[in-house]
Amino acid sequence: MTDAIELDVSHVRLQDRPLVVCDVDDVVLQFIAPFEAFLESQGHQFLPRSFRLHGNIVSRSSGIALEDAEVTRLIGAFFEAQDQWQTPFELVTLTLEALSKEADIIFLTAMPPRFVDQRRRLLDRLGLTFPLLATEQPKGPVVQALHGDRSLPVAFVDDMARNLHSVRDHVSGCLLLHLMPDSAVHRLAPAAEAGIQRAEDWRHAAALISVHITR
Repeated sequence: MTDAIELDVSHVRLQDRPLVVCDVDDVVLQFIAPFEAFLESQGHQFLPRSFRLHGNIVSRSSGIALEDAEVTRLIGAFFEAQDQWQTPFELVTLTLEALSKEADIIFLTAMPPRFVDQRRRLLDRLGLTFPLLATEQPKGPVVQALHGDRSLPVAFVDDMARNLHSVRDHVSGCLLLHLMPDSAVHRLAPAAEAGIQRAEDWRHAAALISVHITR
């Protein structure tokens, strides 16, 4: 399947070796736990009633769900101040550093592009200096544009089933890893379809990726 892609990836230069594309929020950087803490600081509370943010954030004083526009504003405010809240998952920095000796690493974050500079500064501060792409577009066409028609191994790691399905539909032979934290809201997440492997943590993900890229 070949869909048009608006995101410019021409500045990303890959070497002649495998490619590993990683989501960022709740894969590399913790998102849901620090976002809940951020909401508390604003007088709100996240109630994990479904796998979405809109409709599930309420005022602590009234218990009334916030309007969608206010939720969107809060998400933006969180991303604006992400360096004060978000931290990396255990082992992710060491794991990606080790994998980078054998493969190119690209971060593909599902985030409004206007916050890419804040994310870049945070990742750099944490020693995660790999190239970063920020988009709210489907991820399959982006990974397809990155990988092209190369015959080299490619792997994709994400916490969202829909993103994994999108990449599956656009990049044949890609190792698809479903990696997500054990949180109340993630337990409500849609299941990934057959052919997508679940990684329990970054240690497990690294083992699966290593096997795939060294075949």
